[in-house]
Amino acid sequence: MEAGSGHPIASAIMNAASAGELSPEPVTGFLAIPGHGVQDELDGHTLRLGNAVFMQDNRVDLSSLSTGAEAMGERGETPVYPARDEQPVGLIGIADPVRDDSRAAVARLRELGLRIVMLTGDNEITAEHVASQVGIDHLIAGVLPRDKNERVAALQAKGRVVAMVGDGINDAPALAQADVGIAIGSGTDVAIESADIALMRSSLHGAAATIALFRAALRNIWQNLFGAFVYNSLGIPVAAGVLYPHFGILLSPVVAAAAMSMSSVTVVSNVLRSRGIRLYK
Repeated sequence: MEAGSGHPIASAIMNAASAGELSPEPVTGFLAIPGHGVQDELDGHTLRLGNAVFMQDNRVDLSSLSTGAEAMGERGETPVYPARDEQPVGLIGIADPVRDDSRAAVARLRELGLRIVMLTGDNEITAEHVASQVGIDHLIAGVLPRDKNERVAALQAKGRVVAMVGDGINDAPALAQADVGIAIGSGTDVAIESADIALMRSSLHGAAATIALFRAALRNIWQNLFGAFVYNSLGIPVAAGVLYPHFGILLSPVVAAAAMSMSSVTVVSNVLRSRGIRLYK
């Protein structure tokens, strides 16, 4: 069944099967159900492979596998169930290893004053294990692909400004829904197309660097606007002769030209300070 799917989980299962020298049998009627699993036919039997919700929707009793599934979740593995008709025939644990720099990147995002929320389709036990590894306190687990953008919209309805970081096809609607969509560089084409920003690196440090850069740029803009306002508020009245009736002071064209040049130099120099911002750790 997984030979007909292009999902990363399917690739993991196929790699494990190849390592175990298992050869696939020919199946017919392949059907992929997004967010649930795959279904096929073999020798008159209906075969299914997917998550617990998919199995429950098709009346497959998983009670005999609950202990093993919980143990997998506690190890940070996602349990995947193969079934023939309405009978489970095994249990597969799939783990997506956490990047070495993820915890540091999450801590850096938190230092920027951001509230970090993990939005995942994994079951709650597995998601909690991963969240604890990277230092995320707020977790929304068991979310179907079509519901991710609704979760983002719900946060926006509460008045929050949402930046969504994702890399998969399932993340594309949520990336488009978010106020700022950030696609990981190694992500799918549709995710990159749906996002506002595409990172060149496959690290959350890139998201932290992006936010730090944008904040620095915005701060720089406000500083320049304030400087220009004060500078012109003082310079224009003097150039117009406000001081002449009382003090006999007029602004020489030479001084005015030099002052305007210094204004431009000041603005450019302030902008160049941004070159010293440390974006990556």
